[in-house]
Amino acid sequence: MARRFYKTVEVVACEGGYGVLLDGRAVRTPAKRPLTVSTEALARDIAGEWAAQSAEIQPASMPLTQISCTALDLLAEPEAVGRAVDKLVSFAETELLCYRAEDPPELAERQEALWQPLLDWLALTHDAPLMATTGILAVEQPRTALDALRGLLGRFEPPRLAALATAVRASGSLVVGLALLDGRIDVRQAFEASELDETFNIERWGEDPLAKDRRDGVLFDLDAAWRFSRLLSG
Repeated sequence: MARRFYKTVEVVACEGGYGVLLDGRAVRTPAKRPLTVSTEALARDIAGEWAAQSAEIQPASMPLTQISCTALDLLAEPEAVGRAVDKLVSFAETELLCYRAEDPPELAERQEALWQPLLDWLALTHDAPLMATTGILAVEQPRTALDALRGLLGRFEPPRLAALATAVRASGSLVVGLALLDGRIDVRQAFEASELDETFNIERWGEDPLAKDRRDGVLFDLDAAWRFSRLLSG
């Protein structure tokens, strides 16, 4: 873990958008690219992450910086974007919201009430109807729906795709990630949808510290993806 080596943090306009300077030197990604983002609002919040560091730099506390670096370093080439899109679409093939409980009835009712409206939204908004099932047997999703999602994600710019990937990894659901970035749901609703089963079990049996830490991490990452997306839009 690196010690803080700078005193001043500032935002500057630069080629391609806005960058962050530490003692007058540009922040760079792990691959040594200048950390440049398209909006001043996003650059200012990234600068805020660097300014908030104390004696030691804590990368985990800088999610906006991390998402930006992912976009610049890992999604710089069309082939890399294609692989990222394929990986995200694979979440839809086993979409969390499509696998419902048969018992207990209270859980099944919650899943229907919270999850089905999001699947309906995906079908109506993005022409990608996914099939829901009960039990443990896998359901094969319509190829047309998967192709529609692949086409949708293929139109995302790398920064937005990186934010979506953060939300999808946190929630375990492509539908939740898309709904969050599209503004269909907020961060708390995204958390409730992705953690519905776990929340139900906690209500019955209680929560252990490790589960709480994991859930706090999910909420943190969903909030980071949402903030990044909003700041990216100016």
